[in-house]
Amino acid sequence: MAWDLLEALENVLDLLNLFSSGSSSSLRINYSNKSAKQKKSKYFTEKVSAVFIIIAAVLLFFVFKDPLPTKNSIQAFIVASLIGIAISGILFFLLHVMELYYFKSLFKLLLFSGSVILFFISFVLCVYFRSGLFI
Repeated sequence: MAWDLLEALENVLDLLNLFSSGSSSSLRINYSNKSAKQKKSKYFTEKVSAVFIIIAAVLLFFVFKDPLPTKNSIQAFIVASLIGIAISGILFFLLHVMELYYFKSLFKLLLFSGSVILFFISFVLCVYFRSGLFI
């Protein structure tokens, strides 16, 4: 009985492969047109990383321009860092699922990942200290 089910599944998959093989040339044409439309500039990753670093620097300036009002500032920094790393990990996973998390060199990967992590840590710190809800 189980072998009949597997044979039926194999026949269905063979049938699907038969129908999908005829339209593969049109898929290749659409793929080539899609890649031609989405032409990125040469330094796109570096520009995005620089924007994230600049925004993070501005947010950290707003956090540190006044004395910190908490007693346990080290604990607050550790918690904010963990939250920022978790948020950036979720963003990296979403970019991976959408097939946008691909880099040609290790330097670009580290630059982009580091700038995103720094941005989210500074964002969480800014929300934590400037909102006044958690103090």
